[in-house]
Amino acid sequence: MSNATPSATGPATDRLAWTKYDTTWMLSLFGTAVGAGILFLPINAGIGGFWPLVIMALLIGPMTYLSHRALARFVCSSENPENDITTVVAQYFGPGAGRAITLLYFLAIYPIVLIYGVGITNTVGSFMENQLGMAPPPRWLLSGILIAGMMGVMLAGQRVMLIVTEWLVYPLVAILIFLSLYLVPQWNLSSVREVTPIGLSLKTIWLTMPVLVFAFNHSPAISQFACAMKRDYGRDASEKSDQILRRTSMMLVGFVMLFVFSCVLALSPGQLVEAKAQNLPILSYLANVMESPFISYFGPLVAFVAIVSSFFGHYLGASEGLHGILRGNVFRDSAAMPDRTLYMLIAGFIFFTTWGVAILNPSILGMIETLGGPVIAAILYLMPMYAIHKVPALAKYRGKASNIFVTAAGLVAISAILYGLF
Repeated sequence: MSNATPSATGPATDRLAWTKYDTTWMLSLFGTAVGAGILFLPINAGIGGFWPLVIMALLIGPMTYLSHRALARFVCSSENPENDITTVVAQYFGPGAGRAITLLYFLAIYPIVLIYGVGITNTVGSFMENQLGMAPPPRWLLSGILIAGMMGVMLAGQRVMLIVTEWLVYPLVAILIFLSLYLVPQWNLSSVREVTPIGLSLKTIWLTMPVLVFAFNHSPAISQFACAMKRDYGRDASEKSDQILRRTSMMLVGFVMLFVFSCVLALSPGQLVEAKAQNLPILSYLANVMESPFISYFGPLVAFVAIVSSFFGHYLGASEGLHGILRGNVFRDSAAMPDRTLYMLIAGFIFFTTWGVAILNPSILGMIETLGGPVIAAILYLMPMYAIHKVPALAKYRGKASNIFVTAAGLVAISAILYGLF
């Protein structure tokens, strides 16, 4: 399989032609987004009725593409390929703002890495016990092996991570399509004939917005993605990143929303409420109520692949954020502490903390989504819009209707999160 890096020289049409390299990045970004979000999204998004879900499906495509495009353009606006989001923020807004944003960026992403350590351990342990009929190893050993395996892929380098993600995402897409079609005979179209009152519809869409943002979010990988585009496409980096992100968003909305609609139509509103009360992923609930051997085996497989692929993208963001914090405040002398050594220290910190949390097995996914949500929405939706308004290098993107749409979507998402908190 060829993964040759494209050349930044040659005619523009050749440089912007779609390549195998672009496909690997598209799949990596897709894998970052398809994590725990899809396992709970059908429950949260489907409770409010069918037609509000249709409106959400129409909104989330442009929301996902335009917000991630703006963040990638922000990073690409600094021509130095080594300048990631933490460096670019400091470059445009000053060292103080740079340190603050870097800290918030890290605190929004790092807890999600921890919870994926818990999730992968629980998924594999449950599968071994319930489907394979064998006793799983002690939790400390099982979690250590699984987390070390995921970390090993990351330490092998970006190219290896992209290849492994590609291997994971193809089966994930296939299984999502299979499960979506498998549920078609179970569809109950009575909800299609029910018209939700406009007031209730608007409130449902508003309160579900944070779940949608979280379920389709691949911002933790955007900074390193944009740096790779600068390194490999030079002056065409921004245009190439737009192209890849457009296809990523189409792929996400197409496959994930097909899965969501199929799950929602296969269950009654009462069953969705029951699934939420039991705090179960949608596939676990389906396996329980349908007693389907297909779902009981494919469900854990979907969860495993989704968690592993999403872990990679979130690790990139967490590692990058912690590197920015340490380089700016502790290890300022790059000669005394080379980047390679610093990244190894960061890898050790993330491994041992993720392992420790996986052993403790806390139930904190809802808290992570709630606390990390406002920061993710602010960095993804609002900061790039502010930068477009203020930074001369981004002046060419001013005056676009899409800027108003992204800003409004970010404010709506943040207001819904704050409403849920208070």
